[in-house]
Amino acid sequence: MDSNQDKKLSTLLTDLKGARVTGSDDIIINALVLDSRKILPGSLFVALRGTQTDGHEYIGKATELGASAILCEELPAEISENVTYIQVEDSAAAMGLIAAAFYGHPSRKVKLVGVTGTNGKTSVATFLFQLFRALGYRCGLLSTVQNQIEDEVIASTHTTPDSIALNHLLAQMVAKNCTHVFMEVSSHSVAQHRITGLHFAGGIFTNITHDHLDFHKTFDNYIAAKKGFFDQLPKSAFALVNIDDRRGSVMVQNTKARIETYSLQTLATFKGKIISDTLAGMHMDVNNQEVWFRVIGRFNAYNLLSVYGAAVLLGEKEDLVLTELSNLKSPPGRFEQFHSADEIVGIVDYAHTPDALENVLETITHLRNGNEQVITIVGCGGNRDAEKRPKMAAIACKFSNKVILTSDNPRFEDPMDILEQMQKGVPPLDYKKTTTIPDRKEAIFKAGLSANPGDIILIAGKGHENYQDVKGVKHHFDDKEILLEVFEKRYAN
Repeated sequence: MDSNQDKKLSTLLTDLKGARVTGSDDIIINALVLDSRKILPGSLFVALRGTQTDGHEYIGKATELGASAILCEELPAEISENVTYIQVEDSAAAMGLIAAAFYGHPSRKVKLVGVTGTNGKTSVATFLFQLFRALGYRCGLLSTVQNQIEDEVIASTHTTPDSIALNHLLAQMVAKNCTHVFMEVSSHSVAQHRITGLHFAGGIFTNITHDHLDFHKTFDNYIAAKKGFFDQLPKSAFALVNIDDRRGSVMVQNTKARIETYSLQTLATFKGKIISDTLAGMHMDVNNQEVWFRVIGRFNAYNLLSVYGAAVLLGEKEDLVLTELSNLKSPPGRFEQFHSADEIVGIVDYAHTPDALENVLETITHLRNGNEQVITIVGCGGNRDAEKRPKMAAIACKFSNKVILTSDNPRFEDPMDILEQMQKGVPPLDYKKTTTIPDRKEAIFKAGLSANPGDIILIAGKGHENYQDVKGVKHHFDDKEILLEVFEKRYAN
């Protein structure tokens, strides 16, 4: 359905329960708008209570600019005669249902699979997108790195867009004949009802560790948000969970979906075993079939198992799935390898949680052949969960010969304050091997120029990102570009 097609308000409100309508619902809605500055005549303005602003404060402006209808939790003091007001308990949840109806329920017209968990979401969603395209399907991708409709790349600003933007994207995918869509489902998106109104064919749970406590406040709230995704799955869907994660079974306690499991350690629907793991690739046994994969690391073994399982549950043939999976490469910024002329290995990875950093460094440890050093460059983002800062430094020290603590995305915090908190996690015995260099470019140059042939440099935390977020301004910065610049300088010397 075209996003500009007129829609009758009464039709859009069909799935809304308990809404109180003041005014006529026999009107046509031309657009759904969150930003009052973008109101055009015929728009429905959604008054959302955000973390920074309250949309209810802009209802007057929206009506002045010609909004035909207002979705809100509280009616304004002054009611305009020519405007219809839809009062609901939760504007965000109602918006999801209305947005789905406005765009013709696009999620019902594709096989939509959601991927949630602390780590691995991007890799799993991207692998699924690549796999199903290789299998001959037209596909859409909604991820942290980018949104994509076949070869068309659309900039990504959140892990999951708001429900209006999300349904618009899904409608575009339907219009371009996509049959499958794979999306990351963040804990924020569940808590903020961004996925309300969507119909999922399946859900995947990767793992859960401490993250986003700046938003959720407690770990229990964070778990509840992830679990909320599975609680919403319909009976027709599958719920595929990593049973090696002790909270895997918790995720599906109340789901109506068909429960399936994957594991490296115990009996499961989809069982894997790592036979060998090297910098060149990984040899695995998957449901009693031996396969060579181009991606490496135990964490990727789990990712590949979940992708394999989801594909089989979507009706694909096991042998064909494994054949195509063996050709896939890691997504940008996920254990992405670069090699200097004198055989230094540089690895750029998005690892920005303690668990993700430990997974990557454990993988590097297992891949080492001899006396090569591991040099880790790591920082922590500002205005985010501060509890993980000392943990990140401690993990880097545990698995590395040298550690450089540096700036990540400081946002509105002083980078030195963040680094001081990280330094508290450095064990006294590791003081000598730890350096603090606030300038991230300088830190990468320091590591790259001091490394010896054969050494492994891990640059963690930003991965695919090509910016530094400082005081609300995104400055261009790409770890990969800087690393390659250092390698070129080494070669020139």
